[in-house]
Amino acid sequence: MDPKPGRIPLEVQEPTAQPHVTTNPPPTSPNAIPGGNGPNIEDKVQAAAQEQELREKIIAALKTCYDPEVPVNIYEMGLIYNIDITESGAVGIRMTLTSPACPVAGSLPPEVQAKVAAVPGVTGAKVDVVWDPPWSPALMSEAAKLELGLFDF
Repeated sequence: MDPKPGRIPLEVQEPTAQPHVTTNPPPTSPNAIPGGNGPNIEDKVQAAAQEQELREKIIAALKTCYDPEVPVNIYEMGLIYNIDITESGAVGIRMTLTSPACPVAGSLPPEVQAKVAAVPGVTGAKVDVVWDPPWSPALMSEAAKLELGLFDF
């Protein structure tokens, strides 16, 4: 069967000429996604695992801080509202106290800051004391409630 008049069969067509352009590809890390500019999934998973490991060390340090009037650490008491960790290892702690008139209001936040800053991998620590939401026994862990003899029936 003959091709339609005026048409060239595909296998005979000449490719269109493309100008020759030389470019230098951008440098990439050994783990970069081919054709991408950022870290690959393994790098992200590793970074998340490192952050989680650092978070666990920070929590362990926080569990060594106590209000002298209560035999439960401040983490289990529910006084720590947030732990923020940057990629560089700087840590921000949002915490509260049992009341604005707490006798350790002047000494506990600096103690928390010092203990968190001493954790290997932490490059700096900042503690913000907040009053919203106000602390209540409902914020305590089950272990803390059991230790203090507070039961929800």
